Amino acid sequence: MRPLVAVSTRLVSRDNLKGARADVLSCSRRYLDAIRRAGGQEAALLAVPLTDAEADELLTRFDALVLIGGGDVDPAEYGEDQHETVAGVNADVDAFDIALARAAVRNDIPTLAICRGLQVLNVALGGTLIQHLPDREGAHEHRDGVLHEVDLAPSSRAAEAMGTERPMCSSFHHQAIDGLAPGLVETGWADDGTIEAVEVADATWVVAVQWHPEDTAADDPQQQRLFDELIRVTNRRKEPHGG
Repeated sequence: MRPLVAVSTRLVSRDNLKGARADVLSCSRRYLDAIRRAGGQEAALLAVPLTDAEADELLTRFDALVLIGGGDVDPAEYGEDQHETVAGVNADVDAFDIALARAAVRNDIPTLAICRGLQVLNVALGGTLIQHLPDREGAHEHRDGVLHEVDLAPSSRAAEAMGTERPMCSSFHHQAIDGLAPGLVETGWADDGTIEAVEVADATWVVAVQWHPEDTAADDPQQQRLFDELIRVTNRRKEPHGG
């Protein structure tokens, strides 16, 4: 049986075949393809309000979690006023993703958090975000899927999974971690000092990256290995004496 991987998604309004507006689940197929190549079975989740207990109960049905990219997190979630460049805020999605992130950490669910997912994890655990990177001297945004190198800590879970300490990564973001949440450890940085990877210190495998590994995973084995390692850890935990 393939491990069952919960994947956060979005509801978006689009014209259907009859020309009427309809709400549909949105998630790039690249995430799903990368999970499937790794040996996992993807399962898209609809963002709905969850209590902590409901989030715990939901995630116990799954073997792993992938938190995908998307719009900006509402700065109110980390106690700040909204910058004029903040876009794509969705209160329901924020609440759902934050509930999932906290439940994953509480229950030690193997997790890969990507781009917005990294930001959600940081906010969920008490951290803050840089709302617009160009406002920081020396920092730069990566809005165009630009490829750039990232320095990874040699002993980090990301470096061990990818088999490299300097991967070439595809990025699309204008925000990043500012105040690091308690329990998170910095493990990757862009050349301008932007935090590009973190992990939960005492978790089995909760890894978050600011770039989009799914963008290039089909042709870049180093990026695919992040998904491979998520599934490998999940399979190991399912063994009778795994963990």
